[in-house]
Amino acid sequence: MMFQNKITITKKRSSAVNHGCRLVLALIFVLAIFCRPATAGETNSFGFVFDRFQLTLEAGQRTEAAGPFYCSQQTEDESTFAFPPFFSHVSNPSVEYTDYDFLYPLLTRVQYGQERRWQFFQLLSFSGGQEPTDADKIRHTIFPFYFSQRSKTDTNLDYTAFFPFYGTLKNRLSRDQIHFVMFPIYSETRKKDVVTDNYLYPFGDVRHGDGMHGWHVWPLAGTEQKIVTLHTNGFGDAETVGGYKRSFFLWPLHLKQDNGIGTDNPEKFRASIPLYTYTRSPKLDSTTVIWPFFTWLDNREKKYREWQMPWPFVIFARGEGKTTSRVFPLFGQSHNATLESDFYLWPVYTFRRTHSDPLDLRRTRVAFYLYENTVEKSTQTGSWKQRVDMWPFFTWHRDFNGNERLQVLAPLEPAVPENPGIERNWSPLWSLWRAETNPKSGAASQSLLWNLYRRETAPAHKKVSLLFGLFQYQCDGDNKRTKLFYLTVFKTIAAQ
Repeated sequence: MMFQNKITITKKRSSAVNHGCRLVLALIFVLAIFCRPATAGETNSFGFVFDRFQLTLEAGQRTEAAGPFYCSQQTEDESTFAFPPFFSHVSNPSVEYTDYDFLYPLLTRVQYGQERRWQFFQLLSFSGGQEPTDADKIRHTIFPFYFSQRSKTDTNLDYTAFFPFYGTLKNRLSRDQIHFVMFPIYSETRKKDVVTDNYLYPFGDVRHGDGMHGWHVWPLAGTEQKIVTLHTNGFGDAETVGGYKRSFFLWPLHLKQDNGIGTDNPEKFRASIPLYTYTRSPKLDSTTVIWPFFTWLDNREKKYREWQMPWPFVIFARGEGKTTSRVFPLFGQSHNATLESDFYLWPVYTFRRTHSDPLDLRRTRVAFYLYENTVEKSTQTGSWKQRVDMWPFFTWHRDFNGNERLQVLAPLEPAVPENPGIERNWSPLWSLWRAETNPKSGAASQSLLWNLYRRETAPAHKKVSLLFGLFQYQCDGDNKRTKLFYLTVFKTIAAQ
């Protein structure tokens, strides 16, 4: 019995040794194929295991391996390597630009010159850099709990905030400065020379600055007014800044505003919602009864009249400045001198056009991103570019130079078009078919299943690879070669 057990153990060990030897021999064979030198003008392809080829749409070289999980690319200005979707890196030394992505958009690091920024899913970020004022700043954020900034040259730019307990922010959230203590109990914001003290935000505040003052106890009552002031523009000329008087009672039921005081277009607005609202000014009159059901508008500045019943569902407008017919969601047609917007059974079909020299932009959509066709044309040169998406089947685009690219399977690209992070980190995973055409150089390429089949053509070059490179054909002018199982079976060389 013991002797039989020893024989069994010996057989298992022998089998394991044989299996290991086969693996080593296979590895040596693969390394020999990959690493053996190629003759002049000869290139080897191994399908989605490994392939190196010239770029079609620009000068450069690209290497792909392990299907969609590794790629590297080198162009005249930029180098890229990636392990989609886990990591990618892009660098362009000519403009001092680098970009690192980790499971994009989970964690990214971008540096442009001396400006740099780390961010974790837009919640945790660290940034720093050189401002035009030569104030080198480093910024840290753990959103929404911690904010800090330090400047090496100007301590006035320093701040620290521990939300919601205590702190100060500068040039954040569209404000020049924010200071808070036990938010929302108290906070103070500054924008230019207007200071707002908030108590139990957003229910109470006191505002002052720039010739204005006011208070609000929302939604009970509030009042604010500003006198006419002068402002010096960028040319050094004094301009009049209109004043106003605004108040409310039981917001938004009763509103009263006098805007543009001291200007050539003083405006009076009154509202007792839902009974009525009206606006009167030299340029515009508007009246609403039983808001928002019946509205009449006379825009003398833009030269059109409009009827809304109710807004935004039923709208008709006529005049030089605007023509609109809308019964939402059945149909809508609206246009003026530069814009056109149409829809039928929204969102089944929508069309939008912007025509403002030198730009002519047209966008057609079916069911949001199910189908989208965008054409952008230069009215000066006549050049144009186009992008067509059909989610999730394909995306195709043409640039101003006439270069075309088709990608089959595009589950994210139609929703976030021309996003380098998506194209670099995620598109390789589902790009079952890729086709590129460069009319300027005459080059074209097609790839199926991550180069399981790949075809490249150019005026003086043609290359075909199939099934991990088991079949390869290459033609360079009169030089031709055919390979089967990585061995040359046919070869012609032009006479010298």
